[in-house]
Amino acid sequence: MGAFLNPLTVDEFLAWERAQPLKYEFDGIQPVAMTGGTRAHSRVATRLTAWLVPALPTHCEAFGPDLKVLTPGRVRYPDASVVCADGDDNSDLITPTVVFEVLSPSTALTDRRVKAAEYAGVPTVLAYVMLEPEHAEITVRRRSTGWAAEMVEGLEASLALPEIGVTIPLAALYRR
Repeated sequence: MGAFLNPLTVDEFLAWERAQPLKYEFDGIQPVAMTGGTRAHSRVATRLTAWLVPALPTHCEAFGPDLKVLTPGRVRYPDASVVCADGDDNSDLITPTVVFEVLSPSTALTDRRVKAAEYAGVPTVLAYVMLEPEHAEITVRRRSTGWAAEMVEGLEASLALPEIGVTIPLAALYRR
């Protein structure tokens, strides 16, 4: 990644990033390289997406971490997302209804604070879900509750997401 003398615009970042062999998020100033995750992180993200695909109503689709979400002045790659609106199949941008991030020690603070505020600024996002990778604990923030944090934990618990018409048993994501 070359040095950028001035902060990039979102459009400049998108043009630059699409020409790169690796993925980068945009923090509003500069590109931030996307690093690899752990096995636990990947397991939860993969199980989540696999669970969502057949469970969603027909007007919604689940996507993994390859598509971008434009937040106010930034570009993010959520670990998973659900889109309940038509879109361009040739685009790498989506307008999600629900966004999911699997937390990691290096990004948890950003995910909990910065990204929570960013996703709240996207009118189509109705819920933002943060999943712990190592144990059955999920934090969800919903537009309908003013983005107040709600905790769901334990293998016997389920995460209700009326925003997309599903209830996800935590055991489906976390049981080994």
